[in-house]
Amino acid sequence: MKCPNCNETLLMTQRNNVEIDYCPKCRGIWLDKGELDKLLEYDDKRSSHEDKRYDNHHDDDHHKHPRKKRGLLGDFFDFD
Repeated sequence: MKCPNCNETLLMTQRNNVEIDYCPKCRGIWLDKGELDKLLEYDDKRSSHEDKRYDNHHDDDHHKHPRKKRGLLGDFFDFD
């Protein structure tokens, strides 16, 4: 399959049972119908789990320093 943006051959990777087609040249990403919803659902579940684990594991002194949030879906689209 060719990139609709730059005509480069798309590469495929799989993240959390979702097949992601991406362009190594322009770094465009293409998903099939319903796959973005699956990724967002996984991200919501993971964020909720991490928040609970963080809250239960640290005392009040750790809350004085804000925790840096990861970008939305950052794990999914890091192809380097």
